[in-house]
Order: sequence, then C-alpha cells, then structure tokens
Amino acid sequence: MADVLAGFIDLRVEPGNGVALTRQLSEQLRQAIAAGRLASGRRLPSSRELARHLGVSRNTISAVIDQLAMEGYLDVSKGRRPVVAAMPSANLISLETDSQRRATVTGMSSWAQKVGRSDWPFTEQGRPRPFVPGLADAREFPHAIWGRCLRTAARHALPRRNMACNRLELQKVLLHHLVEYRGVNADAQQVFLMPTAQAAIALIARVVLDPGEVAWVENPGYGGARAAFEAAGAAVQGIPLDQCGLAFESSSATPRLIFVTPAHQHPTGLLMPVTRRQALLRFADRIGAHIIEDDYDSEFHYEGRPVAALQGSDPSGSVFYVGTFSKSLHADIRVGYVVVPKRFVEIFAKAQRHTGQIVGMTLQDALSDFIGEGHYAAHIRKMTRIYRARRDHMCHALAAIETELSLSPPEGGMQVVARLRPQRKDHDVCLRLAEAGVTVRPLSSYYFAEAQAQGLFFGFAAWNETEIDEGVRIIGSVLHG
Repeated sequence: MADVLAGFIDLRVEPGNGVALTRQLSEQLRQAIAAGRLASGRRLPSSRELARHLGVSRNTISAVIDQLAMEGYLDVSKGRRPVVAAMPSANLISLETDSQRRATVTGMSSWAQKVGRSDWPFTEQGRPRPFVPGLADAREFPHAIWGRCLRTAARHALPRRNMACNRLELQKVLLHHLVEYRGVNADAQQVFLMPTAQAAIALIARVVLDPGEVAWVENPGYGGARAAFEAAGAAVQGIPLDQCGLAFESSSATPRLIFVTPAHQHPTGLLMPVTRRQALLRFADRIGAHIIEDDYDSEFHYEGRPVAALQGSDPSGSVFYVGTFSKSLHADIRVGYVVVPKRFVEIFAKAQRHTGQIVGMTLQDALSDFIGEGHYAAHIRKMTRIYRARRDHMCHALAAIETELSLSPPEGGMQVVARLRPQRKDHDVCLRLAEAGVTVRPLSSYYFAEAQAQGLFFGFAAWNETEIDEGVRIIGSVLHG
C-alpha cells in the first residue's frame, strides 16, 4: 500500500475550511504534477485507495480525476488507472513564475515601455491642492441645473433606438456656440463628441499619420500631443517658440501633422497673432499638412476681444479643431469634441466607432439641454469675471513675495507661468513646495528635449482669494528659505 501511495502521502484535505474538497485536491495534484513530484507516466492509485487514504468519498476522487484529465494533467483510458500526462517541463511552476516576471518588461510593447518611463501625465493623490493647473472651480458650477438636465436625459433614454455615436441636437447647439463665440466655420455633421480632448487628439493622429511620418509639437508644449503622436508611430519633433508662437519657419523638415495652441499657448500663454496664423495656414496648405488646433481654455479671455479660432480662417480644410468641457465646466464632465474637415467626416465616424471613442447618450442629451437652454454661455460669462479677478489677484500676490519671479498676466486661460532665474532649478523648487502643501508644475518638464528655461506653472482658476493668499505665502517662505 505504501508503494502504491508513494508521492500521494502528502495530500491533505481540510473539511469545513470553506474550500470544496474537489478544489483542494485538484490544486494539490496540479502543483505536484507541474513541479515534477509526480513524474510523467506515473499511475495513480485506485480511486478506492485514494478515497480511503484521504477519508473522502470515491465520487470526490472521480470528480478530481475527471477535472485534471480535462485540463490535460492526466491521461485516462477505459479499464486502466489514470496516468500522469507528459508535461512540457519538469519544473513548470518555476518556469511560469519566471515568465510572469519577464512579462513585466518583455511582455509589453515598446510603446507601453515608453509610457512607463514617461513623466506625462502629471498625477496627484487625493484632493487637488493649490495651484494645480487646468482645473475649473467646481464650487461655482450650477450643479442643480446640471442635475436637472441629467435627470431629464435619463428619463427619456430608454425608448430611443438611434444608434448614432453623436447626438444631432448636441452637434447643432455646440456648433452654434462655437460659431458665435469662437468663429468656427463648419456644419453640424463635422462635430464629433469624444470622451476627452486627449482621445480626440489620439484619434486624429491615427486617422492622419502613418508610422514614421513627421509630426510637430510646440516646444515647450502639451505632453499629451507628443504622447498621442508617438503612439501612432510618428517621428515627433519639437518646434521652438518665438514671441508670436510656433516658429515653424525655423525647421527644414516637412511635417504631416502640426499641433498648436494658438489662442493661449500651453504652457507659456502666448497668443498667436493673425499674421502668424495666416502664415501657418498657408504653410500647411502648401506642403499638404494637417493642423490640430487645441482650443483647450480659450472660452476665458480677459483683455479685449478674443482672436477667432484658427479653424474659422482655414480655406483649405486642413484644421482639426479640438475643445473640452472639463475645463469650461468642471473636471468631472469629461467630454471633449473635435470639428473635423469635411472630407474626413465619413472616415472619422468609422474610426470613432472602431476605437469605441463614444460618449454616453444620456450625457450627450444632458449637455445638449444645458447648452441649448443658455446655461453654458451664462456659466462662461460668470466664470470669466471670476477668473479674471483671480488672475489679477494671483499675479499681484506673486509679484509681491519674490523679486526673482518674472511673470506677465496672461490675456486669457486658467494658468500663468512665472519664470525663475536659470540658477534656480524648477524641479527642486516644485518638490520643496509639494512638501509644504502647494502643487505647481516645473516649466522645464514641458520642453521636448533640453529645457530652455526654468519656471513655475500655476493654476489660478480653481482657487478663491483666501486660498491664493495662503498658497502664495507658502511659496514665498519656500523661495526665501
């Protein structure tokens, strides 16, 4: 009996521990076979002998054998005792473990490994602190009105059978707003609703770019554009800025796609003047390039009349116009949009469905009501007044505490850059501020390659005057410390 049970003596079951007896035995036998403790060709004891040894029923043993045979661990033939099947390796468990460890590196695509090394996007844990850039003040948002729009949309959601990805009513009211306030020139069918502005940029890149083609980004600029272009396999080049924005004439390369933030350059706040805009449009038309115009926070303009969108002055249909509600409303409304050139409407609709970049219909209907009833425009007017006052308060407070900071109030937007002396390393300053309870971004992180300037990137929109004063007090103590 001992010879028959050799190798099976260590099998144990624990009735009443919450795990089925069949599962306990199956797992132990799998491990013994995979580790080579039960060699290939070894016959199992009879079900009667195993049942007697373990104190379980023969039905339990039979169920375990059937399961392991189905999984390929045992060979079973009629009239003969089960035999341990041939395994690929005598030490399969350790090989699988090593393979799992290697998969954390070699199991990833080259793009995924690059993402892992990237410092974009910036991430925070817990509640946002002053002065995280790009955040709207959700406390000033009309939550009651928005809640009513959501409830109305939800009540009417079930009977609908329209399978379109983009609600026509939302396309129409959003386009009306963009025509009136941003000078966009388009038809409603050119407006596509996307889960985020970043999703829109990524899908444009996939539609326009083939691997190896050149894409331009502003330098310094928005890291999300670079990430989207790299994911599409593009050869990404950072183009420097001058006092008018993208200095595209400084490069001899021929791009397929150009990313710009002309209304409020990210992060410097530069406004691209009309003459540079017209030159950029002529350049793109001449070489057959397309432009992504990211109009991420241009609803908020504080000095004079805002310059109309680049897209509205585009005669050749080369501009993709991208915007987002997460900044104009608040961060939890994560909906972006893109106005595509007419010739891209059909293919973009297919690409949107292929990639699943679709906004829920209830959310689209709620936004349609919110905009159509005038609440969106009213909120923009209200927050423009509030944000202008916060911009002024922030700039005055910063100017008062540190002569080394050099800043100019931006003409619009939700954030401001303060330059540091070259001897000051902005990464070090940001780390010290984070330890003191304030979050700002290092300007150097927005450069494509070697940083050309040191500075601090502040958001002011989400913080009231009391919060601004306290945050600036901390900044002063750190900079003087």
